[in-house]
Amino acid sequence: MDTAALWQRYQDWLYYHPELELYVDISRMGFDDAFVQRLAPKFEKAFEDIKAIEAGAIANPDEGRMVGHYWLRNPDLAPNEELKTDITSTLDKIKKFVKSVHSGEITAPGGGKFTDILSVGIGGSALGPQFVAEALAENDAPLNISFIDNTDPAGIDRTLDKLKDRLNTTLVLVISKSGGTPETRNGMVEVKNFYKKHKIDFSSHAIAITGINSKLENVAKSEHWLNTFPMYDWIGGRTSELSAVGLVAACLQGINIDAMLAGAKIMDDATRVPELKQNPAALLALSWYYSGNGKGEKDMVILPYKDSLLLFSRYLQQLVMESIGKEEDLNGNKVYQGIAVYGNKGSTDQHAYVQQLREGVPNFFATFIEVLGDRQGESITIENGATAGDFLSGFLLGTREALYSNGRDSITVTIQDVNARTVGAMIALYERAVTIYASLININAYHQPGVEAGKKAAASVLELQKKVVDAVTTSESALTLDNLASKIGESEQIETIYKIVRHLDANGRSIKLEGNPAKPADLKISRI
Repeated sequence: MDTAALWQRYQDWLYYHPELELYVDISRMGFDDAFVQRLAPKFEKAFEDIKAIEAGAIANPDEGRMVGHYWLRNPDLAPNEELKTDITSTLDKIKKFVKSVHSGEITAPGGGKFTDILSVGIGGSALGPQFVAEALAENDAPLNISFIDNTDPAGIDRTLDKLKDRLNTTLVLVISKSGGTPETRNGMVEVKNFYKKHKIDFSSHAIAITGINSKLENVAKSEHWLNTFPMYDWIGGRTSELSAVGLVAACLQGINIDAMLAGAKIMDDATRVPELKQNPAALLALSWYYSGNGKGEKDMVILPYKDSLLLFSRYLQQLVMESIGKEEDLNGNKVYQGIAVYGNKGSTDQHAYVQQLREGVPNFFATFIEVLGDRQGESITIENGATAGDFLSGFLLGTREALYSNGRDSITVTIQDVNARTVGAMIALYERAVTIYASLININAYHQPGVEAGKKAAASVLELQKKVVDAVTTSESALTLDNLASKIGESEQIETIYKIVRHLDANGRSIKLEGNPAKPADLKISRI
C-alpha cells in the first residue's frame, strides 16, 4: 500500500475518545472491507450479548452465576437494589477503613502507623493488584506493598524476610473467594506462622477479602481479624481488579480509586456503542479475529512503551487466555480456541525479541501501548535536540514501521498519561474486547473448566503423596519403586510416585533414597 493510501487508511480507522484522550489505531492490520462486511452479523450478535450480560443474564451456566464487573463502576446498572447497595456500601466501607488507617485512627498494636501491605493471593487476586501497584503507586505511597502470589517456600521466605523489621506495622490482605484455594491458603498459613515466630498477633493485622460465608470469612470472624471485605460470586478473578480485590490495596497505597472507577465507567459507555468504528473494544476484537482467522492462529504480543506498564502483559495473559482458551464452543463442538499472550516492554524488546518479530516466524500480531506524556517536569536534550522520551517514541514508531514493512500486523493503543483514570479505562477496554471476541467465536468467556481440572489433578497428587509416606514409614525394609507402587495399589502412577519420593528426599522429609539417581528403578526407598 502506498504512503497516501496508508495515511488515508489510518484516518479511516482511527478511533479517538476525547474525554479519555485515548486512541486505538488498527490501520496496520491487513483486513479489507469485504472481511468487515462478513463479520457484521457476528458483531450485531455481540452487541446484543453485551446488553444481556449487563442486564443480569446467567453468563456462566456451569456455576449458575451472572457476570457483573460493569456494575462495579456504575451501580445504577445493577439488576436489583440489593446488588446496588452491596456495591456502594462496600466502596464506602473501603474508603472509611483506609481513611482510618491513613489518619492513624486505626493503628498497629502498640500505636504505630501501618507502613506496609502484604497481599496474599493468586491469579486474578494478585495480577490486577500487582499491575496497578506498578503502574500507579508513588514512591512515597502511604503504605508500600509486597506480594505472596505462589506456594514457593523460598519465595515466601524472601518476601517475609524483607518485612520482618516492619512486621508489626504490616497489614496482611488474604484474598480468596472460597478460602480454599491451596496457594492462598498455604501463603496465609506461612504468614500466620511467621507472625507467631516473631511473637506478634496475626489477627490484629489481618484483613480477609473473600466470599460471604466462605471458609476464609468464617476463619476471619472466629479469629477476630481486623476487617473483612466481600467478594461477589458474580465477579470472576480476572475481572476483579475494580472490586474489593484490587481497590482495598490501591486505596491503601494512596491511589485514586474513584478516578480508576470513573475511567472504567467512561470506557464501558464507549464500548456499549453498537457501531464497529465507534467502539474501541470492537475494533480490538475485529483485529484479533482477523489476525488469528477466528481460531487464535496467531499470538498477541503486548509491547507497552512505559516502565510503569511493565506488568500489563502479565495482567492481560490471564484476562485473555483464561477467558478465551476453551476446548468447546457454546454448542459443545470441539474448537480448541485461545490466543496466547506475551510481552515485556519497549524499548527493552528492541534488544530482545523484536529481531524475531520482524524476521522470524510470522505467528503473531503486536499491540503497541503508547504513552504520549514523557514525565512530570521538563526533559533535558541528549542528542540533536532529542530527549530520552523522544528516543522512546522513535523506537516505538520505528519498530511499528519495521514490522509493517515486513508484513507483520500491529495495533497501537495510545494514552496521554499513565494515571488512575487511564488505567481504569484500559482495564475496561480489554475486559470488553474479550467479551466481544468471545461472542464472535461462540465460546463462553466466563468459565474456566481447565483451571478446575488442574486443581483437581494437584489434589490427587497430594493424596498419592500421603499414601506413599504412610507406606514407606510403616515398612520394615527398604522398597523399590515397583514394590512401593504395588504396595499402595498405584502401579500406573509409578512415575509420579518416583517424583514424589525424589522431592521428599531432597527436602529431608520422612523418606530417603539410596542408589544411582540415573537408574531410578534400582533406587532403594526407606524411612529416615
